[in-house]
Amino acid sequence: MRHGVHKKKLGRTSSHRAALLNSLATSLLKHKRIRTTLSKAKEARSFVEALITKAKKNDLHARRQIMSVINDKEVVKELFNEIVPKIGERPGGYTRVVKLGNRIGDAASMAIIELVDYNDVINAKAEEHKEKKEAKAKAKRESEEKASAEDAKIVEESEVNSK
Repeated sequence: MRHGVHKKKLGRTSSHRAALLNSLATSLLKHKRIRTTLSKAKEARSFVEALITKAKKNDLHARRQIMSVINDKEVVKELFNEIVPKIGERPGGYTRVVKLGNRIGDAASMAIIELVDYNDVINAKAEEHKEKKEAKAKAKRESEEKASAEDAKIVEESEVNSK
């Protein structure tokens, strides 16, 4: 019986589960928002919040403990230099899990897990992506108009030559 055990096994061995949570934590801290299954998001939430709470101490021991979990030095620097100062005043609740619905392939319930105070970063990226997409669409539209004008010109010339 699993009395008093509150963590999910996620259908993995303990080493595989630890590697999965390390990877999810690294990705979340790097990208500020990730899309995964609901059960993985819920497990990653408690894992990441514990890391951020440790990082709030901002001493060498905490840095080494976090480095043992997150293997990307740039992400650790970003955690201590950017993330903790921004959300360090909070007493907890550094992440948010938003349910998305079911995945088409296997009907697994999907979710987005994100850092709470980083909506502006994500919205800025989305706005930048939208601007690039609009510029690309505008360039395509202009090239199509130019091509259709050239085609019309060729048709007119062929009509004049045929007479």
